[in-house]
Amino acid sequence: MSQSDILVIGSTGKTGRRVVRALRERGASVRAAGRSTDVRFDWDDDSTWAPALTGAHAAYIVDRQDKPGEWDAESQIRDLAKRAVDCGVRRLVLLQARTTGLVGGKDLSAGEGGVRDSGAQWTVLRPNWFFQNFDEGVLLDAVRAGELRLPAGDGREPFVDAEDVAEVAAVALLDDGHDGRVYDLSGSRALTLAEVAEEISRAAGRPVAYVPVDHEEYVAELVSYEVPADYARFVADLVAQIRDNLNAEPTGTVEGVLGRPPRDFAAFARQAAADGAWAL
Repeated sequence: MSQSDILVIGSTGKTGRRVVRALRERGASVRAAGRSTDVRFDWDDDSTWAPALTGAHAAYIVDRQDKPGEWDAESQIRDLAKRAVDCGVRRLVLLQARTTGLVGGKDLSAGEGGVRDSGAQWTVLRPNWFFQNFDEGVLLDAVRAGELRLPAGDGREPFVDAEDVAEVAAVALLDDGHDGRVYDLSGSRALTLAEVAEEISRAAGRPVAYVPVDHEEYVAELVSYEVPADYARFVADLVAQIRDNLNAEPTGTVEGVLGRPPRDFAAFARQAAADGAWAL
């Protein structure tokens, strides 16, 4: 596979921008695409798809199932995968999620069939919750406020570094041997949210508490902050996957692909604190 002309959809997102960097560090020519980039790609405007895909030999695909409102990931990813093959793309790497069952009424692995049936070489990545949810994502404000209020009970989650996920994606995009593989990507140890709060407190030098809340109470709380009701339900159901230990078993996939252990949460927390992510 030529190490050039790799399309990265969602190139400014949590994993996308890291995939772009990882690919460029390996000398690949990257076509960074998104709604506001020079190479425009918009899931809601399929006229942008072919111009972004044409001339690329591989593509990294991130969908938008976490956006409020209706989203038919299965049909749209299937349509995109077919369009990609028609445009000459030979390798597809799809980011989904390591979930069990429906989340907010959505199947977060619904798009996998589209890449499997596309005729291209394909790899599916299913990561656990990202470390980065705590320093640049949905939980950042809660950490800064010193209180993580979540309906996660005492459940455990082997949180994973988005940097590790991006490196696995770059390997799958560039190297042979990953066709037809589904990679469940996790960190090396499963933590409760109380343990996460302890790690962050230690790194930040100030107390951050985990406060378990009821599922419906959490949905109502999000709605009170003007979060759309369907998205509030989606987030609550996603957290409930932690509560119910549905994906609590760490996998060895990151080390198997990269030849090194995944980054530990404590190391992430120390670096995030040093970078000022949680400074008040």
